[in-house]
Amino acid sequence: MARILITSGPTRQYLDPVRYLTNASSGRMGSALAAAALEAGHEAVVVSGPVDVDYPSGAEVVYVASTEEMLDRCQELFPRCHGLIAAAAPCDYRPVQVARHKLRKSGGPLRMELIETPDVVATLAKSKGSRWMVAFALETEDKHMRALQKLERKKCDLIVLNGPSSIHSPNTDAEIIAPTGEILATFRGSKDEVARQILRVLDQHLIRRS
Repeated sequence: MARILITSGPTRQYLDPVRYLTNASSGRMGSALAAAALEAGHEAVVVSGPVDVDYPSGAEVVYVASTEEMLDRCQELFPRCHGLIAAAAPCDYRPVQVARHKLRKSGGPLRMELIETPDVVATLAKSKGSRWMVAFALETEDKHMRALQKLERKKCDLIVLNGPSSIHSPNTDAEIIAPTGEILATFRGSKDEVARQILRVLDQHLIRRS
């Protein structure tokens, strides 16, 4: 049995007290992966951004808002887990300064400087040790090349490639890619069923060997 850390959902980077940058990630895949992990006899620890979906009752769930908060909670939890499935879509940018009060219309353009948020998976990889790591890659062009680049850059053991049609959808298309570039499996269907198949592949290639 493995204790699996799963990141899920989007994060929010606030511009002012009421507005924020985010994306359309729903958390459905993270919830499905947690359920599949529990069905397979593993423990599931979920670090989730703001979502409307429910997570399975048997999972340990920690809610966060920002990318920085997601990283902080993962750094606390990862050392006590056997592996990571990074299914979240953390917001990649944040404003240099957050307005103290609500930004109001001025009749002209609003210019705002953004900087990158920390990379959750790449940061966790620095303390990876003997743990395994699997990331998700959502790409719109040069999909396989970009997914492999992400796998190498973030020091992952496998990467799950999917596309923008998966966002906020109950269904998904996904491929699991090894560091060699080999496509280990291709899935299409509901996120619940795809999550079960992903866990089977991880069990075969990573969990049993850890």
